[in-house]
Amino acid sequence: MPQAPQTLDAEAVRSWCARALETLGREREEIDAINVYPIADGDTGTNLYLTVESAAQAVEAVFAADDPDAVDAVRAMAHGALIGARGNSGTILSQLLRGMASVLAEGRDGDHLARSLAAAAGAARDAVAHPVEGTILSVATAAAGACAGGGSLVTVARGAYEGARTALEATPGQLAVLERAGVVDAGGRGLVAVLGALVEAVSGEAQVRPSAGSVVPLLPVDDCAPEDGPAFEVIYLLEAEDAAVERLRARLDALGDSLVVVGGDGLWNVHVHVDDAGAAVEAGVEAGRPHRIRITHFGGAPEVRERLRRAVVAVVPGEGLAGLCAEAGATTVLARPGEPPASGELVDAIRRAHACEVVLLPNDTDLRHTAGAAAEQARAEGVRVALIPTRAAVQGIAALAVHEPDRRFDEDVVAMTAAAGATRYAELAVAEHQSFTSAGVCQAGDILGLIEGDVAVIGQDSTTTARTVLDRMLSAGGELVTLIVSDETPPSLAATLERHVRETYLAVDTTTYHAGRGAPVLLIGVE
Repeated sequence: MPQAPQTLDAEAVRSWCARALETLGREREEIDAINVYPIADGDTGTNLYLTVESAAQAVEAVFAADDPDAVDAVRAMAHGALIGARGNSGTILSQLLRGMASVLAEGRDGDHLARSLAAAAGAARDAVAHPVEGTILSVATAAAGACAGGGSLVTVARGAYEGARTALEATPGQLAVLERAGVVDAGGRGLVAVLGALVEAVSGEAQVRPSAGSVVPLLPVDDCAPEDGPAFEVIYLLEAEDAAVERLRARLDALGDSLVVVGGDGLWNVHVHVDDAGAAVEAGVEAGRPHRIRITHFGGAPEVRERLRRAVVAVVPGEGLAGLCAEAGATTVLARPGEPPASGELVDAIRRAHACEVVLLPNDTDLRHTAGAAAEQARAEGVRVALIPTRAAVQGIAALAVHEPDRRFDEDVVAMTAAAGATRYAELAVAEHQSFTSAGVCQAGDILGLIEGDVAVIGQDSTTTARTVLDRMLSAGGELVTLIVSDETPPSLAATLERHVRETYLAVDTTTYHAGRGAPVLLIGVE
């Protein structure tokens, strides 16, 4: 047998990540099955897997770019987990890894590993607004306590793992909802898997896993969950200063529960369960720059404890629209400027929707193939997916407005498709350079009015160009004009266009939505 290492080197960190990902991949479904707290939505195992997947990708990236030392690898692991954290437990795990990284940067022997686990447990508790015993926090605290005496690297890792296993078995006695279900805590179970992978990485010996019989729910999940709770899970990355984050914590704590804010050095991962998803996002906008916003609709009732019958997944260009569509019952994926979502993000959103039937609204012509690939992947996983080829956010809003989850799936899809198809769309954009267009030659800085994706108007100012585009669209008739403005839109533009429609076109209504940061200057829909 090779001699056990005395310090945690870069290859050991790499091995730890890979083994943790492999273990969580094996145990993901079992962990999902015992997820009854804080929300019984059956995704803790999946969330932990995706969080560690992001950590492993970050570690592999530093190995691909250079020959990293252990500090580089540990920091990459923590950063990858932070930016890819999913769900309540995934967010806490990312903070545990960050806490460990801060100490392991100073030394990587057994004593430093023991201190890093203590720092991690403390950091995780500080990140949670209202810590609850019988959760991943209790398991992390016990793991740190079990190896507090230090020792060799392997001794400390094994001590932490055994302490975590013992604490995991005790969680039903600490949290009533676990005791009623006859299960251990799902997040704690995931942490045990991660610590077991650490032991394997430093010792080369496989660890004894919790038996399947100890983690199978004895009661239906419906009987284990509270009867009511917030309707949405909101997660986003946030670039903000420490003082702004402290104010954000207080505001989000008043809005909902399960609040976890992790990170530091200007980058944070925010997780909260709320009834007002838009307010949670707006709080982030006030604190700094939120991005990678994910909003999941729980259903606001015990039905969420089962797989939902039907859900809508929508890609949206702007944080404000994410809140709007979520409140209409959709699971959203934010399209960031210059960073269209990959098919994996769409598949992840379909999984988060946790429904038997899903209507997918890409809201972008360029996402047609990406959305198609995501739909095929989800169908292979047993989800019935209908892809409505919406080409703009205004078409997605029109489709969502007629969505009725209680009618037959095919009828709902037909109605949503018809509503989207009956909505003509236009957009204002700024020309980046001189080019030939279907409306003539434009110069850099010109305002372009695109109708159905083609340049129809070239102008010098937003208001005149927008009014010309709107007149051309309404010349073919229309009953409802939808305007979507962003943070970059001139403040008076929407009001000017609303007044123009009111004074020029009888019996045509106008609705304005604020998409916030990251959306085009103006989107126009005519139904």
